[in-house]
Amino acid sequence: MTQAEPLNGDLAARVLAGERRALARAVTLVESTRADHRAKAAALLETLRDHGRQALRIGLSGTPGVGKSTFIEAFGMMLVARGLSVAVLAVDPSSTRSGGSILGDKTRMERLSREPSAFIRPSPSLSHLGGVSRRTREAVALCEAAGFDVVLIETVGVGQSETMVAEMCDIFVLLLAPAGGDELQGVKRGIMEIADLILVNKADGELKSAATRTCADYAGALRLMRKRAQDPEGFPKALPVSALRDDGLDRAWEEMQALADWRKAKGHWQGRRAEQAAHWFEEEVRSGLLARLRTDREVKRRMAETGARVADGEISPDAAAQEMLTWLKG
Repeated sequence: MTQAEPLNGDLAARVLAGERRALARAVTLVESTRADHRAKAAALLETLRDHGRQALRIGLSGTPGVGKSTFIEAFGMMLVARGLSVAVLAVDPSSTRSGGSILGDKTRMERLSREPSAFIRPSPSLSHLGGVSRRTREAVALCEAAGFDVVLIETVGVGQSETMVAEMCDIFVLLLAPAGGDELQGVKRGIMEIADLILVNKADGELKSAATRTCADYAGALRLMRKRAQDPEGFPKALPVSALRDDGLDRAWEEMQALADWRKAKGHWQGRRAEQAAHWFEEEVRSGLLARLRTDREVKRRMAETGARVADGEISPDAAAQEMLTWLKG
């Protein structure tokens, strides 16, 4: 949103009415880092807070080349065919040098992008760790307010560290490729520990048998992991799918629905969303404090001086950090 394009007073009403252009403008607003835009975004989100609408938030992750975009398009088309509206929030990696992103996910979902019941929004990660943009959570809230039934959050695909998406979704799906190396990575902690459903993609053609073996390996590994309170019997599960041939997508959706229904019935759904809200409150406070530190002149001067001493070898990074924290306490 540019300075010449002020926020309309009826933007909230237009988002609630499901206007795609208004939704796109609202997402642009919440992604802006300008102070005046941040204030408007906070006001907009507060206005929309009590709309009472809830979408099924599905986080999707996987290593580059596993077929995330192909899966999302095939999965989204299947949901649209069932009469559901689908929003896709695809996070693209940002360059550490220029800060720019290609934002090409929408072009890779040509069929889905033409569907009236679908909304696709690529966003830059802005080098934010955890596989998602800092403002993805707010974009999810906007899509819910706009009345979408399902919100798919496609993460950057950075591997074992991509756990932040679990703090903004109801179901976390991990996409894996068949015969991609050590199939028993599932016994490791990290991203595997938060997965609700593991889908082994590309289970077609010559790779079908390899996908079946990979799926069995992961199923065995998942049984060795400690059972979580929010999981019914049999979850997490590993299933083979083929986004190219639309095989296994129906069953994957049925499993997601079954898991969501069970968690709602047992009280885990709202409890988890309440925990997520508290988590993001703490994150916002933490980010706000860091932002103030970066803009305070005296703090910047002291940081520069202490950083120069560290660079010259006069003091270790740990000791310098402790010294800085003691100074900040005053």
